[in-house]
Amino acid sequence: MSYPTHLTSPVEAITVRRGTFWVPGDVEQTPAGTVQVGPMHVEWEAAPNAAGAPIVLIHGGGGQGADWKTTPDGRPGWADRLVRAGHPVYVVDRPGHGRSPAHADVVGPVGPQGGYESTAFVFVPRDAGGHARWPWGREAGDAELDQLVASAGSLPADIAVGQRRDADRLLRLLAEIGPAVLVAHSAGAPAAWLAAMARPDLVSGIVAVEPMGPPFAEIPGIGALAHGLTAAEPPAGIEAALASLARVPVAVVTGEASVFVPAGHSVADYLAEHGSAVTRIDLPALGIAGNGHGLFFEANSDETLAPVREWIAKLAS
Repeated sequence: MSYPTHLTSPVEAITVRRGTFWVPGDVEQTPAGTVQVGPMHVEWEAAPNAAGAPIVLIHGGGGQGADWKTTPDGRPGWADRLVRAGHPVYVVDRPGHGRSPAHADVVGPVGPQGGYESTAFVFVPRDAGGHARWPWGREAGDAELDQLVASAGSLPADIAVGQRRDADRLLRLLAEIGPAVLVAHSAGAPAAWLAAMARPDLVSGIVAVEPMGPPFAEIPGIGALAHGLTAAEPPAGIEAALASLARVPVAVVTGEASVFVPAGHSVADYLAEHGSAVTRIDLPALGIAGNGHGLFFEANSDETLAPVREWIAKLAS
């Protein structure tokens, strides 16, 4: 079999069970008829003898579930590696992203489409600096960057509405599959916080990978985290919500060469101050250097996953 030039590492064959389903959206009447608002697409995969903790992978910002599946240079992503490690894995497309419908008249207005400039600022700064784990090109026309930008979508214009909807759909998913570890990247983290605040019994742990922050920040062009970790108001107010969140183990993962590193440290500090048991997976402190914001699809993505896998394994011990 021949592969496109950007696919340099064909995935080795293993036996798995897999499928897809939907978390339905809210039913509403519109001029076009009765529609669902904000359904969430879920792709799942597990080996027949999977015995590890179920894991839900939540993409960030203008991303989509496919971000976890394959790296821009064609290697297996974290989703496949976690399946091979024995976990049932659920990859979601947050409402209005990826395979989940995104009609603006239904899900609400959206922000600008992600492009080369915004992607470069967040993931692939053209002034590489210490960002050594993106060894590929950094200009339009470079195959790996083209793959990354092709997947870029947009954020909701009202991030509070989006976060509230994301959390609701996650809770509906967890009610179906049972307690799971939520692995959330960047702007996907608020949905994980809100879900755990509402139903800590359904969240076995949270891995916040380079999470949105710092707490209470006004993020230019995106919105304000008016309620600490979230733009959406938590259930029962911040203090009660943080007390519920403190019942859930949390790991905060930060790279070395990302603009989100200070935000990640601030989020971890805030959680610790409010009673959460926080593990800081600071990659450079572990000798894993040169990673940016997209550390799960960079050249050493298997290496960055290793401490996350170790932390998840300890949850069951």
